Amino acid sequence: MSHANAALTPRHRLKVARLVVDDGWPISDVAARFQVSWPTVKRWVDRYLSGEPMSDRSSRPKSSPNRTPRVVAKRCVSLRMRLREGPVQLAARLGIAPSTVHRILTTARMNRLSYVDRATGEPIRRYEHPHPGSLVHVDVKKLGNIPDGGGWRYVGRLQGGRNRAATPDKPRNQYGGPKLGYAFVHTVIDDHSRVAYTEVHDDETAITAVAVLHRAVEWFADLGVTIERVLSDNGGAYRSHLWRDTCEALSITPKRTRPYRPQTNGKVERFHRTMADGWAYARCYTSEQERRDALPGWLHQYNQHRPHTACDNQPPFSRLINVPEQYI
Repeated sequence: MSHANAALTPRHRLKVARLVVDDGWPISDVAARFQVSWPTVKRWVDRYLSGEPMSDRSSRPKSSPNRTPRVVAKRCVSLRMRLREGPVQLAARLGIAPSTVHRILTTARMNRLSYVDRATGEPIRRYEHPHPGSLVHVDVKKLGNIPDGGGWRYVGRLQGGRNRAATPDKPRNQYGGPKLGYAFVHTVIDDHSRVAYTEVHDDETAITAVAVLHRAVEWFADLGVTIERVLSDNGGAYRSHLWRDTCEALSITPKRTRPYRPQTNGKVERFHRTMADGWAYARCYTSEQERRDALPGWLHQYNQHRPHTACDNQPPFSRLINVPEQYI
């Protein structure tokens, strides 16, 4: 493919050659018309006469005597996967320059350790289902409730403790301090579009999880999305008979991740991290209710306005078609 500053694209190169060969134009006149040099026109005319394509030739040399042997490159990748060492350490083992090791790892897309699975040492294999609703991920995020007046993250440990002690209508522990409890954020996120449905509850029981699933199915149905499969971890709510029977009644195939492998459910785990940064701990909330009231606004921003790198820097709603109020 021609570079950005090329005067002639492959289509215009063919036109130049045909004007000279087929129509009999002088080379100098064609060069003046297209504002290129005489040798440039001659080059594409010769290519046309010899039957060669008008696209750019590869600049790769026919031979590279100083190229790193393939055996060394394979061993470099193997050591990276097994030992998870950097270019300097691998260079000492292989007897080559660290820059060479970095080039090999970059070619293999292993130049960052974040690209390598910690458990297996193999490159991370990313996947995406072909259409919305083909698979949704579900999970629960546990957050500590905020005392009246603000939590310790923003007001400090001392004032945070005072706010906890002064929070009314809460049961007390054995030391006299209030039990603020936890907020359980139930999330259903579509694998293809990354559109998320979230509710906050005071527990993570099977009854609550099933109720969230029912409302999520209706919400996605209003967007024209039919849920076919649901992927969860091995929490008690998702291993219950109630969850299994509900999925069967909704014609949804339930699936669970392998134990101790949260990476399999990574899309919802990553969403929870984004949610924690953008909503849960984004600013100082003076009460738990204030934080919960802020969730619908942030979720609207995430689904319909916030650019998502997995969606080509477009919001998740951009992957849905003919959705009411899509651009509001």
